[in-house]
Amino acid sequence: MRLGRYELTLEPRPARPAIFTALTAVVAILLALALSSFLFLSSDTRLIDAYRAVFSYAFFNPHGVLATVHRSIYLLFCTYAFLVPFRAGLWNIGLPGQVYAGGLAAFAVPFVLRTHNPQTLALPPGLLIVLMIAAAAAAGAATGGFAGLLRAKLQVNEILVTMMLNSILFWLVAYMIKEGGPFMSATGEGESFGLPSSLHAPLLLGVPVTAVLALCVAVLLDLLFAKTALGYRIRAFGENPAAARYGGIIPVALSLLVFLLGGAFAALAGYHYFAAVPGVYKIPGNYGYYGDLGFYGIIAALIARGSSLGAVPIVVLFAGLSVGARFAQGELRLPFGVDYALLGLLMMTFVASHVLYHFRFGWRRIPSEALQPVPTELPRG
Repeated sequence: MRLGRYELTLEPRPARPAIFTALTAVVAILLALALSSFLFLSSDTRLIDAYRAVFSYAFFNPHGVLATVHRSIYLLFCTYAFLVPFRAGLWNIGLPGQVYAGGLAAFAVPFVLRTHNPQTLALPPGLLIVLMIAAAAAAGAATGGFAGLLRAKLQVNEILVTMMLNSILFWLVAYMIKEGGPFMSATGEGESFGLPSSLHAPLLLGVPVTAVLALCVAVLLDLLFAKTALGYRIRAFGENPAAARYGGIIPVALSLLVFLLGGAFAALAGYHYFAAVPGVYKIPGNYGYYGDLGFYGIIAALIARGSSLGAVPIVVLFAGLSVGARFAQGELRLPFGVDYALLGLLMMTFVASHVLYHFRFGWRRIPSEALQPVPTELPRG
């Protein structure tokens, strides 16, 4: 962009050491917290009291820590759901729809087998839980795979397809759990039937086993992209599709594969929150909130720069601040939406740090010979 005799440019930065990545993340966090101070000052709340309420509940209170862990697991699966297609140069924006598909499929297993009543368990509970997890992953994979297939075969934009699927699945859940739907609870409160205690996911120290699965997947994904031929193909296709095709990589198969994996991971997030978190064990009437929460996984994947292990601390921070800010909102009578505003500020500063990590602004004087004279007369004719 030219400003008189000077030019403002955006230039790629040279390679940076790993410590620079950590420093930019820390600066982004501090800047977000500083900007969020205005939210607390507007409600006549002391900053120290507000921040103490947020962090102490999210990371030190026993109930708050469990809530942070449960939300972190959910966001981790959503992060993987976006990260895998993203490494192939594709955007999976259909996380909410795939979450809903996973939740519906998980609850369809006890419904179809007539085992949602604890007196009618026809199969061992452990087997039923495995079937629920498998059904959720399969439904999410099918939802994501549909977008991947349209992208690979017909070059239909995957962002448009996944966004439309989000809306379709949202209303499908509404049909299933509300106004006489098949999954509606006996009380008719606009939510699904509750799972019997025998179908609750096993707990380890109060945390469902999905936590172990989420952490194992983080390790396996980084190993996949760094050490395997399949990971190399995915990365090569994402960085240069034309060169990847020339090298023998099949775009149709690769696009379908990454969306199958992404959809399965998002569906596991749906299983986790609706069928594994203590105190829930149902598809609640505000299920849309959990779907929208999945979009934070996209931001976490972008900030982590494609690393599943690098996304873990970012996701924990996002989860803790959302849980802590919601608690502080009620405890200190803060304005409604403080949790959303805090996360929004954090995402904005993280995205800005991500841009500044890869690019820098250049300010230089334009040589006189490069300046074009400005015409002072209108052309004739």
